[in-house]
Amino acid sequence: MSVSGLPPYDPANIFARILRGEIPCKRVHEDEWALAFHDINPLTPTHVLVIPKGEWVSAADFHAGATAEAIAGFWRAVAAVAKALGLEAPGYRILSNMGGDGGQEVPHFHVHVFGGRPLGRMVRAGG
Repeated sequence: MSVSGLPPYDPANIFARILRGEIPCKRVHEDEWALAFHDINPLTPTHVLVIPKGEWVSAADFHAGATAEAIAGFWRAVAAVAKALGLEAPGYRILSNMGGDGGQEVPHFHVHVFGGRPLGRMVRAGG
């Protein structure tokens, strides 16, 4: 089991394959710490995924095992993506799903950057 209690990292997951160049993506940003690309099924006018370059299942794995430099580099990449896409002034949302109850579909830590329209409340009461 991983640090977070999730299953071990699966190197065959789609994001690992994208990182290795086996599956193409529409890149927005890439540096030594992260790769950002447009989601193939966008939920908002702007919907970009940012994934760290490493084998991390969840935020707990990433923050427990990555170097401070890798963590800072990843979050700087997230901020650079939002700025490059013109989302800072109007606003945007960063979302990361963890585990089954959190709705995580790909077992590689990643964040979604949503924007391009008013997003409203994130979670409805009583749901």
